[in-house]
Amino acid sequence: MKSKNTRAIHGSFCLLVLLFAGCASAPPRHQHPAYLHAISDLRTARWMLANRPGGAAVTAHENEAIVEVDHAINELSRAAINDGKNINNRPPADAPADYRGRLHKAADLLRTVRADTYREEDNPSSVGLRDRALGHIDAALRETERAIHDAEAGR
Repeated sequence: MKSKNTRAIHGSFCLLVLLFAGCASAPPRHQHPAYLHAISDLRTARWMLANRPGGAAVTAHENEAIVEVDHAINELSRAAINDGKNINNRPPADAPADYRGRLHKAADLLRTVRADTYREEDNPSSVGLRDRALGHIDAALRETERAIHDAEAGR
C-alpha cells in the first residue's frame, strides 16, 4: 500500500516538475510598447504628409518623406512582430484643420517617434530593425523640414 502512495506522490511530483519546466522554458515575451505607439504616430504623420497640397518642390520633399515613413513603419512592424505585439491596432488620424499646420505636426510626430523608438532594445533580433527604422525616421524628418522651409519660402 505504501508503495502505491509513494508512486502516486512521485508521479504527481514529476508531473509538477515537467509543467514548471515547460513554463520556465517558454521564450520570453519582450516588452517594447513604444513600437506600437510609434507606428500609430508614423501613420498619422504619413497621412498629414500625403494630404497637404503644395508646390512642386514641397511635393517632392513630402513624397520622399512619405517613402521614408513607409520604410520606418515596415521596420517597426517587423520589430513589433518579433516582440509578439499585435500590430493591427490602428487608431484614426487626428489632423489639425489648417493645411500649413500639418507639416509642422508631422515633424513633431516624427520627433516623438524618434524618442519613442530610440530606447534600449531587449530583443537582440530586433536591434537591426530598430536601427534601420531610426535611419528612415531621421530621413523623413529631414525631408519634412525641407518641405516646411520650402512652404515658408513660398516655393
